[in-house]
Amino acid sequence: MKFYKVIHILTICLCLLALTACRDTQQKEMDLAGDWNFKIDSLDVGIQDNWFNINLDDVVKLPGSMAENGKGNDITVHTNWTGNMWNDSLWYKDPKMKKYRQKGNVKIPFWLQPVKDYKGAAWYQKTIVIPEDWNNQNINLHLERVHWESTVWVDDKKVGMQNSLATSHDYDLGAVLSPGEHTISIRVDNRIKDIDVGKDAHSISDNTQSNWNGIVGDIKLSAAPKVAIGNVKLYPNVSNKTVKVVLQIENTSEGNITGQLMLQAKEKSTDGALIETLKQDIQIDKNKEIVLEYPMGDNPKLWDEFDPNLYEMQISLESDAGVDTKNIDFGMRDFKADGTIFTINERPIYLRGTLECAIFPKTGYPPTDVDSWKRIFKIIKAHGLNHIRFHSWCPPKAAFQAADEMGVYIQAEASAWLANLGDGNPVDKWLYKEGEAIIDAYGNHPSFVLMTYGNEPSGKHHKDYLTKYVNHFKKLDNRRLYTSGAGYPYLDNMDYYNHRGPRIQGWNENLKSIINAKAPQTEFDWSKFIDKTPMPYVSHEMGQWCVYPNFKEMSKYTGVLKPKNFEIFKETLEENGMGELADEFLMASGKLQTLCYKADIEAALRTKGMAGYQLLDLHDFPGQGTALVGVLDAFWDEKGYVSPEEFRAFSGKTVPLARLKQRTFKNTDTLSATIEIAHFGKNVLENVIPKWSLTKPDGSVFDEGNLNETTIPIGNGIQLGSIKKPLKSIDKPQKLTLRVMVNDFKNSWDIWVYPEENPAIKSKTDYRVANKLDAKTMSYLNNGGTVLLNITKGDIAPEYGGDIGIGFSSIFWNTSWTKEQKPHTLGILCNPEHTALAHFPTEYHSNWQWWDAMSNSNVIIFDEMPDLNPIVRVIDDWFKNRKTALIFEAKVGKGKLLFSGIDLHTNIDERLEAQQLLYSLKSYAASDAFNPETTIEIDQIKKLLKY
Repeated sequence: MKFYKVIHILTICLCLLALTACRDTQQKEMDLAGDWNFKIDSLDVGIQDNWFNINLDDVVKLPGSMAENGKGNDITVHTNWTGNMWNDSLWYKDPKMKKYRQKGNVKIPFWLQPVKDYKGAAWYQKTIVIPEDWNNQNINLHLERVHWESTVWVDDKKVGMQNSLATSHDYDLGAVLSPGEHTISIRVDNRIKDIDVGKDAHSISDNTQSNWNGIVGDIKLSAAPKVAIGNVKLYPNVSNKTVKVVLQIENTSEGNITGQLMLQAKEKSTDGALIETLKQDIQIDKNKEIVLEYPMGDNPKLWDEFDPNLYEMQISLESDAGVDTKNIDFGMRDFKADGTIFTINERPIYLRGTLECAIFPKTGYPPTDVDSWKRIFKIIKAHGLNHIRFHSWCPPKAAFQAADEMGVYIQAEASAWLANLGDGNPVDKWLYKEGEAIIDAYGNHPSFVLMTYGNEPSGKHHKDYLTKYVNHFKKLDNRRLYTSGAGYPYLDNMDYYNHRGPRIQGWNENLKSIINAKAPQTEFDWSKFIDKTPMPYVSHEMGQWCVYPNFKEMSKYTGVLKPKNFEIFKETLEENGMGELADEFLMASGKLQTLCYKADIEAALRTKGMAGYQLLDLHDFPGQGTALVGVLDAFWDEKGYVSPEEFRAFSGKTVPLARLKQRTFKNTDTLSATIEIAHFGKNVLENVIPKWSLTKPDGSVFDEGNLNETTIPIGNGIQLGSIKKPLKSIDKPQKLTLRVMVNDFKNSWDIWVYPEENPAIKSKTDYRVANKLDAKTMSYLNNGGTVLLNITKGDIAPEYGGDIGIGFSSIFWNTSWTKEQKPHTLGILCNPEHTALAHFPTEYHSNWQWWDAMSNSNVIIFDEMPDLNPIVRVIDDWFKNRKTALIFEAKVGKGKLLFSGIDLHTNIDERLEAQQLLYSLKSYAASDAFNPETTIEIDQIKKLLKY
């Protein structure tokens, strides 16, 4: 019986200890999440009317935004929401778009629209009770992410104002909070005022996250002793296996105080081993900086993308004022520039990155929980990437934590884009403050390896400003590398160059870009840029290849941003009678988009000494006219036309590469390919035997072989050998796929082989091939003749497609924001089993054998011929959704017409693909299979043509 009494007493004691521990925790921290009183200050009278002294009469939940709480102005497509696009765009002027605009203003949703919109001041208010044991303590109000200017009152006392976009707003309330009841009032203002970071900066822009008003993340009060640990910076030194600890002591007590500082580092794992206990007695008068060298033992684990080993530095400060503690995660890593490449811990790395532009359609603001960011980084790594650039904004702490754990390299930016730097505006000083705040808040994270002021600077004196800016931050903190601005300019003092040069399509290049101006090949690289740049060169915003909208995605928009843009695109498609083709347009254009990204990425990987690339983007950008540039949607979900494994084959850590002078061959040619590899894996690949094969579409092997056994170091431009294979045994047109395999890493390239001489066409009926629809040809048609009309490029009337810029590639960014940059189209859609294409092997989508056709053609708009079902369609941009074709057939008069918008006669002796396509069309025209179902009047055909 006594035994059970003892157990009972022990149980009570343990419960009391637990309650005491809970009470101690509660006394140190007070969570303020939940209901807050609220009032909109649209007239900006709250300060003069002392709203901090009245009870606000509305209620919202924090953390959250006004839009999430249903507060703000209602949005209507036609009256309240002004998009930012080019007023002189052809789409805007199109009469069909009249119902989507108002005179004098663009009122069209060119991006996702919030359910509520508000720019101005709003007040948030909460009554709290400060416990007795917080008396004589430092009390901090922590607002993890505010958008964006906050001003705080406690009762009727103004505490201060803060306006960081990237870091938490922290207010010292110790002087105004005594035990008992108090009212905290927070005025949040999301207007652009004297601090103008640029209207399109993703830190504030409606293009992406929305210019929301509110407070998200942790919202709490915390108590600490009068002598406490302030900011701590940890500087790992991999070579001497130490960490320099630079620690600020904050002393708000009176007089000198003695204390003991204790540091303990341990591995960040469930059973992480303790490294060392370091103690030091200190004398503190007022605020003081302490610098210590902490030994990390004989063999500290290093941090990188393959082994993201983390440590936790546990710091405690015991003094007469009490005990204060702080735990800080860090990693042992040394990231630096070595000539034109980056290294981490002395090993070369290649940054394979994507952008993140603050795109969060459900909330309209970035997540502050680690799991959400882990999901994003898991997807990035599944696609072969190891890097993310935060374009003109800086993510919350959770993003850095997730990147630390998953081994992802981060470029963070101080919130600005086109901010008129160096002109003496308030933003000049603010950006220094913002950059320093970012380093103080996130600088210990090993994933944070690159930093810049922001994107594409502007201003008459921006070069001078950025030269000083880079120097300042290089001197302030050497744990990462710094550049002038993402995009430009070049400065001698920066650590790396983040520029737009190395990419196969740029702004305003139109059809002069490599991918559209030069016949398909895989030999070019960017050595011309790298050879003259004495620092690491990272390609800026590479890609920007578009795909047709995925209208099935619309159901995902269940939060504060709605796809009104998609609604218009879908409506115009259906009005033009093509609603049933939406999925096919998506899939066909997606295959072309993937080809473009593959070409861009492989050119970068072929460039020896290049430091990396940053894609725009792995996922869609919903702003600036709707830029559907991702193989993933705005939610980071797959669209169905390329898997992560397929994408990773040409973007991963180890990528076999082939240099081919051409993609189409005669069967009298010899396939010649130089094989190399870009290998940025964890280890050297020893004693590998690269393999290659040429396979047919049915999977059967045409030929295969091995290259010489070799050891592959870390780097790129590593030669593996060459392949030479005569193609004379191929007697009919067909696609072959060249595959190269190095261990488990595979990559492939399609080629096409056509016979030197095709069999003679056995025609059962008379037919003619014509280049002009002249009187003689029209008479022949009307009287029952069969005509293959292949027009000369430029013959189509502007209103029927002649003004549509057509090229091989997908649309760059989009047509509205780029002032109709060419190409205007998204590739072809066809039935590969159609008899007209029997001798021109194709998939349902564009592939490289269509480059010649797309480069020598005019699009044909057949909106006025609704019953026409083209043999080969062209996918128009999603703004206009015109019915467009390259090849169609019809009954005309008593005859039959096969109409090709592709010029199949000009310089045809030099155009192998054109020769083969012409043969295929002629064979079809001469066959019994040519029996068009649709009838078109001759006058309708004549209207298509200029002459």
